[in-house]
Amino acid sequence: MSAADPEIAQRVVAGGIATNYHDVGQGPAVLFIHGSGPGVSAWANWRLTIPALSGSYRIVAPDMVGFGFSDRPEGVAYRKETWVRQAIGLLDALKIEKAHVVGNSFGGAIALAMAIAHPDRVGRLVMMGSAGVPFPITDGLDAVWGYEPSFETMRKLLDIFAYDRSLVNDELAELRYRASIRPGFQESFSAMFPAPRQRWVDALASAEAEIRALPHETLIVHGRDDKVIPLANSLTLLDWIERSQLHVFGRCGHWVQIEHAARFAKLLDGFFAEAAA
Repeated sequence: MSAADPEIAQRVVAGGIATNYHDVGQGPAVLFIHGSGPGVSAWANWRLTIPALSGSYRIVAPDMVGFGFSDRPEGVAYRKETWVRQAIGLLDALKIEKAHVVGNSFGGAIALAMAIAHPDRVGRLVMMGSAGVPFPITDGLDAVWGYEPSFETMRKLLDIFAYDRSLVNDELAELRYRASIRPGFQESFSAMFPAPRQRWVDALASAEAEIRALPHETLIVHGRDDKVIPLANSLTLLDWIERSQLHVFGRCGHWVQIEHAARFAKLLDGFFAEAAA
């Protein structure tokens, strides 16, 4: 991790992509896949979760291609298969045979697709406020993916993300706005989910039959008051995945890992500890 910028950590080629990733702690490996907000990075997404769990687990958290400080090769196809290939490539590069996988929002869809395509590489599966099943795009998600950089727009987006307004202030909005306009960031972001955006929701979805066939123990987590990804998604996943459980946080928007950071980390710790036992 760079002392100047904690978002920049280690670097390795994963699935053909020079990937910025965090690799912290020792123990069973857990791969964390971030969401798809403007200016997002693995560190921005998981900064509270990584220190909470790295005492017991090896936390690996990459910037997925198109986001953060991983390379953005010209002509790269921003699609589910590319991100799954990068995630598997990272495990290969780090010689990790199997990892628990945690996916947030967009990252949940990638974690789900990864478990379907490479079931032997995934231990337990956690999906939080997850895409990956069909749903009509929400106004909240349309606003997130349609972001045009400005401080005012970022301030409005933060209001969509968080239930707890005390977490959302001008300082955070300025920080995330600045992150969103780093060189290359907005160019790749705007190329990823152009309007009409329902097709990208559909492209991230996995087939019902393949989801129903998953053998993995799965923890589904959602904020009851999420305006970006509907709670109905998690109810669908609960219905379709045989070995699943659902934990819903009240007074919580799309940021479970930030709004209920300690409870979220405890929930994951207990879920992964069962596997070790």
